[in-house]
Amino acid sequence: MKIKKTNLYKILLICLVLLAVINCTSNNNKDKNNEAAVEYPSTSIDLAEILKKGKLTVLAENSSTSFFIYRGKKMGFEYELLKEFANELGVALEVKIVNNLDDLIPMLNNGEGDIIACNYTITRDRKKQIDFSIPYIKTPQVLIQRKPKDWEKMTADQINSFLVRDISELAHKKVHVWKNSSNYQRLIHLQDEIGDTIYIEEEEGLISTEELIEMVSEGLIDYTVTEENIAKVNNRFFDNLCITTYISVPQKIGFGLRKSSPLLNAKLDKWLVQFISKKTFKYIKNKYFDSKNNTLNATVIKSNLKGGQLSAYDVIFKEVALKYNWDWRLLASVAYHESKFNPNVRGFGGAYGMMQFMPNTGPKYGVYPNSTVDQQILGGMKLLNSLYTLWKQIPDTEQRVKFTLASYNAGKGHIDDAQRLARKHGLNPLIWNDNVEVMMANLSKSEYYRDEVVRNGAMRGARTNHYVKAIYARYLDWTSVYK
Repeated sequence: MKIKKTNLYKILLICLVLLAVINCTSNNNKDKNNEAAVEYPSTSIDLAEILKKGKLTVLAENSSTSFFIYRGKKMGFEYELLKEFANELGVALEVKIVNNLDDLIPMLNNGEGDIIACNYTITRDRKKQIDFSIPYIKTPQVLIQRKPKDWEKMTADQINSFLVRDISELAHKKVHVWKNSSNYQRLIHLQDEIGDTIYIEEEEGLISTEELIEMVSEGLIDYTVTEENIAKVNNRFFDNLCITTYISVPQKIGFGLRKSSPLLNAKLDKWLVQFISKKTFKYIKNKYFDSKNNTLNATVIKSNLKGGQLSAYDVIFKEVALKYNWDWRLLASVAYHESKFNPNVRGFGGAYGMMQFMPNTGPKYGVYPNSTVDQQILGGMKLLNSLYTLWKQIPDTEQRVKFTLASYNAGKGHIDDAQRLARKHGLNPLIWNDNVEVMMANLSKSEYYRDEVVRNGAMRGARTNHYVKAIYARYLDWTSVYK
């Protein structure tokens, strides 16, 4: 059968039209799929609504830079900034801890919070879904790696020979990072820059950056990547880590806001511009990122002690301890650990004096920054004795003392959490050694601090365990030397 040329042309034309329609439909479907991957706000809560309800809700991570509780005080670099902002607005500040970091943007856009405060790097991908405040800090990304075994006995050159110092040396190394982080994106780009493969282990949002840092310290993984400000804070807890290999230029960190909250964003930006130039901002920033815990570096008072004296304040320790039926050497051991017997030292979080009282606790025991040594030691004794009384259910005296010391360091709430975890995991909740202290260490791990029995969030429990061991061991040593 013959087909006329005119009919053939018609058939070809119809086919071309059909192909164009199919291609257009396919592209439209692709666009729809791409749009579906972007989280758009489903609520229009803005500044007026926040002022009306009198509350600003922050979506935060339980971390040393975002939000945490230290000796009963709410702390965190971003928390303190937004607390100042909430005061400016005249509203209360509510903190909502987000356990899975992958939920941050959906929760924000659903109206479960008003601001993301999570050391959030400003990236192009994130800006498609949310808006950001102006950056309040810029920080490069660094490689977190473990120093070699027995590094304390090595020279700097010997230590460096074991470490990654050139980013090209990351080729064929396994690096663990949160898959939705800017750290992950940086490693992707870094592969192109070094022309080789980096084995990037993608972690879910349930595992925090600080957990990964701790895992490097413990030898469970070899490398992770984080921002330098986070690395500096955590390096205080793990002295076997190296955080000085840079893998990026400084990155902008800002607060995340809904695209449907332009007035809140504008108000926050205007406030940040003014606040960043103030001494208060510099003080807060210095407290978390630029200075080490002054207590750990307190200068020992150089007194000409003779006759077997432990300190220049032995008489005070003895008189105060006797009133409460305590061993004065145990009280002195706490004071030494807290301040090296320095009554004028200032420590982390605003802690002050020989017994390192927090500003929200000291006045309850009659201790202020300008209190005399007698008042400081008496206040510390009162606090220790009150904590000892709260642990009356602990039958063994030594164990009860250790629960007391742990509470003095971390706050009783965290010790209660560790005790509940111990009970749940078949350990003895009335014994500190090898029981509650085990769960205390686990409070830095998400699978434990996100347990329903935990009410006070994550904390560096290993540091509290060291605190208890150091003070009690020193006390035992002193009992054989000082009478």
